[in-house]
Amino acid sequence: MPAHGFSSKSEKNEAAKQKRRDPYEVLGVSRNSTDQEIKSAYRKMALKYHPDKNANDPKAADMFKEVTFSYNILSDPDKRRQYDTSGFDAIESDSQELELDLSSLGAVNTMFAALFSKLGVPIKTTVSATILEEALNGLVTIRPLQLGQPLFRKVEKQCAHFYSVTITEQEAQAGFVCRVQSPDKSKFKLLYFEQEDNGGLSLALQEDSAKTGKVTSAGMYFLGFPVYRLDQTVNLMAAAKDPDAAFFKKLDGFQPCEITELQAGTHFFAVYGDNFFKSASYTIEAICAAPFSEEKEKLRAVEAQILSKRAELSKFETEYREVLSQFTEMTSRYAREMQAIDDLLKQWNGIRALYSTSPPLKRSSSRSKPRGSFKESKGEDDCQAKDKKPMTRDRSKKKKWYNLHLKVDKRKPC
Repeated sequence: MPAHGFSSKSEKNEAAKQKRRDPYEVLGVSRNSTDQEIKSAYRKMALKYHPDKNANDPKAADMFKEVTFSYNILSDPDKRRQYDTSGFDAIESDSQELELDLSSLGAVNTMFAALFSKLGVPIKTTVSATILEEALNGLVTIRPLQLGQPLFRKVEKQCAHFYSVTITEQEAQAGFVCRVQSPDKSKFKLLYFEQEDNGGLSLALQEDSAKTGKVTSAGMYFLGFPVYRLDQTVNLMAAAKDPDAAFFKKLDGFQPCEITELQAGTHFFAVYGDNFFKSASYTIEAICAAPFSEEKEKLRAVEAQILSKRAELSKFETEYREVLSQFTEMTSRYAREMQAIDDLLKQWNGIRALYSTSPPLKRSSSRSKPRGSFKESKGEDDCQAKDKKPMTRDRSKKKKWYNLHLKVDKRKPC
């Protein structure tokens, strides 16, 4: 029982659980909200309560933690489903992954984060609050990007390059794609911003770079139908907890992009450097999808197959877990039965051995042998050796066929 005036760790955890608010309430969204609506709400609130903007405000710091905690639940499909079903009890609060703003970390913390990332620990990062605030206030420099004209540039870590792309009505109907590649496998984020009434830019979409062959790449596809994106961090986090989950959760991050098409006009994109220490080299290009009608249909068909496979994988996981549980139980029973049989046979042999009137046999050891026997045996061996010596001499005197002396006439050539 805790001493008077002090509370145990469990009591503190219980008190913290009672104070938790509904994640939907914290972010100000409904239970039917889409992933994109949840993400947009989180970014606005995270920007509002970010520690960089509220250095001496403890209430803002607590609110920022609550917003981040709520977003970590609702942004993960599994955790959101668990919370909707059973509430906070179904979620391991200690294992919540946080999105790190690397620009607010010191050199030592950044070094540790980079080390953990190298070791395979999934580190989720977020766009710097300073960048988002400058974009919202219209304080960023925007460079025009022409369709079909790639640009190669280098962006510093935790900085962003902004671009504007203007498309016509015909180009908007045909579809639009913005892609970024990094030949040196740098980490970056491709961002899409919507223009506010005051002229500022608010973040609407975000695509993290992923390794594709010898490069890292990210892309946004506005083709007039739901195009899917793959959030690989979901799979990495699941794999860190359960090795089998690396397979079964591989398609959980396959989610539809909320914005399926763009209207004619000017649109704004940005490339954000997400490396820990160095700048990121990249090539960005904006493409009209009109010449890619065949690829559009192929993409649509493949995504339908992936969705079907994801449903099959969910059923297969249930079957696999059941069989694995049975296999584990059977192997455990096998070991128990084997041990039980060995014990019974040992008892059986012991009981059978009791049916005897003769004294039990004592095991003989090498120490119990008399010393004289060793000398006698040694003497016998010496005698045998002496007896054998004349035989060896006699054998050496015998002529052998290979001891023949052949006379060769040296005058005659062979």
